Amino acid sequence: MKTIGEVKERLAEAVEWEPWMDELQQDSRKNVQAALSGWQRKKSRREKLVFAHSQKKDFDETFKKNKGDLVCGIDEAGRGPLAGPVVTAAVILPEDCSALLGLDDSKKLPKAKREYFALLIKDMAVSYAVHIQPPEEIDALNIYQATKMSMTKAALQLNPKPDIVLADAMKLDVGRQSESIIKGDAKSLSIAAASILAKTSRDAIMEAYAAEYPVYGFDRHAGYGTKEHVAALQKFGPCPIHRKTFEPVKSLLQEKLF
Repeated sequence: MKTIGEVKERLAEAVEWEPWMDELQQDSRKNVQAALSGWQRKKSRREKLVFAHSQKKDFDETFKKNKGDLVCGIDEAGRGPLAGPVVTAAVILPEDCSALLGLDDSKKLPKAKREYFALLIKDMAVSYAVHIQPPEEIDALNIYQATKMSMTKAALQLNPKPDIVLADAMKLDVGRQSESIIKGDAKSLSIAAASILAKTSRDAIMEAYAAEYPVYGFDRHAGYGTKEHVAALQKFGPCPIHRKTFEPVKSLLQEKLF
């Protein structure tokens, strides 16, 4: 009879059910049963991740006309905030993406996981690009056009060039096949990767702005219209990175003129 330490060690090494585990099911020790149940739960979670990963990768594959075609995913971060840039990212992933198991829409992952995946994506991507669209351009163009321009610029920076461009909820004119994918970051592995790069890049920018303009708390809300942010706006007024065409920034600036 193996000790609980030996049982846990063997379970930690096992990926699939093995014949020796049949004996564990008959083991009367509670700590052995707890260890086996823990392994089964971990296996179930991994199977769900593998299935979700395969679905996202297969989704991207369906757009390929030829085996060697390169699929680019594009996403943005920061369309809704009252301050700071819109950041877009374009990513072409390699054929073997097994290291990205667990990759998902950036909004569904904690910060540490996003940063982990961001480093991994940059290291393994066939090509990637990040474009920063400043508040001035957002005010001049409107948020939709500014985001579209930023996505286009990110796509055009890629080298090698993609054969197919999949953008999250945006139809782009980039001189090649382009598809607008609604909720793309939940369906496409390459768009999910782009969402990670866009989100982590923008968060880093807003954290830097938090040091430059500390009264607004940009490191806590990334420029979104939280109660804390709106209260700081009303008390201190807008700063240079606020979007002048967004409410309540627009009204506060008009009040200042009269």
